[in-house]
Amino acid sequence: MIKNVLFDLDGTLLPMDMDEFTNGYFKHLVKKAMSYSDKYKPDELIKVIWAGVKAMVMNKGEKPNEDAFWEYFASVYGDEALKDRAIFDDFYANDFICAKDYTGYNEDAKKSVEKIKEAGYKVVLATNPIFPEIATRQRVNWTGMDVSDFEAFTSYENCTYCKPNPEYYLELLSKLNMRPEECLMVGNDVDEDMEAGLKAGMQVYLITDCMINKNNLDIDKYPHGSFNDLVKFLGL
Repeated sequence: MIKNVLFDLDGTLLPMDMDEFTNGYFKHLVKKAMSYSDKYKPDELIKVIWAGVKAMVMNKGEKPNEDAFWEYFASVYGDEALKDRAIFDDFYANDFICAKDYTGYNEDAKKSVEKIKEAGYKVVLATNPIFPEIATRQRVNWTGMDVSDFEAFTSYENCTYCKPNPEYYLELLSKLNMRPEECLMVGNDVDEDMEAGLKAGMQVYLITDCMINKNNLDIDKYPHGSFNDLVKFLGL
């Protein structure tokens, strides 16, 4: 029996094309970094950021994802560059609003979360924890919701795994004292949300509005559809 519903954020509650979103806001981030130090070159910095993301994805519970990223960053630019972390923190606190231009809005997403909560389910924001908390809080606000609407939310500070590692989900559920078999994972990414969710022992529901299916898997094996379809799937 489903008691808890976990929601992905990017491409699920917050409509977006992931490539357009990351490429768009990276330009602003790089511009900010370059304005502070000439050691940052556009192409190289973007490659380092992506490699830092990979370091988080490869994290095996040994450290917070936050540390995995910045340790890699320092391995390229040196420990002195860690002082520049304030530049990046300032970007996410004050300039990240630029990224909203690369996202959409889905009123049905917000209404569905509200309806599911009203029905007595606990809702959790299970967004891939590769962003700082401040960036996650902002992205949630763009959906018309707030992180306080959820039992918990993930960021790179409070996780030691990332999607598509099933351990990401198991770590989160363990913290919340939730049993996987009593959880439904709702997301748009076939690998990160559906396959990884199933491996973690959860039930899954695929939102197809901004679907990502890199391996062209047959989606008929998952319940799928829109947010309105999700509400009907839960019998609400």
